[in-house]
Amino acid sequence: MLPIERQQQILAWLEQQGTLRVSDISNRLNVSEMTVYRDLQPLLGQQKIHKTSNGISLTLPSYASADACSYCYKHANTRMSFHIIKKNHQVEQTCCAHCGLLRYRDIQTEVVQIICRDYLKDTTVSAKMATYLLKTNLLLNCCEPQVIAFDQLKQAQQFQTGFGGEIYNFEQAMDRITAEMNGSSCCK
Repeated sequence: MLPIERQQQILAWLEQQGTLRVSDISNRLNVSEMTVYRDLQPLLGQQKIHKTSNGISLTLPSYASADACSYCYKHANTRMSFHIIKKNHQVEQTCCAHCGLLRYRDIQTEVVQIICRDYLKDTTVSAKMATYLLKTNLLLNCCEPQVIAFDQLKQAQQFQTGFGGEIYNFEQAMDRITAEMNGSSCCK
């Protein structure tokens, strides 16, 4: 097998598995580890892969900036942002719960953990344990339909009393947003 063919095979395996060790690649290709290192050098130089503590991984595609939403590319460095931690140790950030839930739906088999912040307390919450309030009367200047995450149901209900909206758990919120979107853009 030619070096270019081995490189293509390595990239294909990384697409499927996220991270590989040099020794695993060596065994699969039936070549020495030194040959694998030589094959990896051009891929590292082209920034297609990067070294990790567990071996090598594909390089995360670069978005408009480091703090851009991985779903809609808006600014994502706010207290409404979501963080999606993937199996290959890459972390994606979205600008809001709306984009976080839609992005999770698209890549959920690759995700280890999804984290958000409570809208009132600004504390970290497991997004799967959060309560979501959709379609409030509060204008947040983010993606539509608006979604706000809360740590506790009681807080979401109290917020709903003042600003309206519909309360959902994680799965229900994801389903509701998907139905609302019906293939349209989330940014207004």
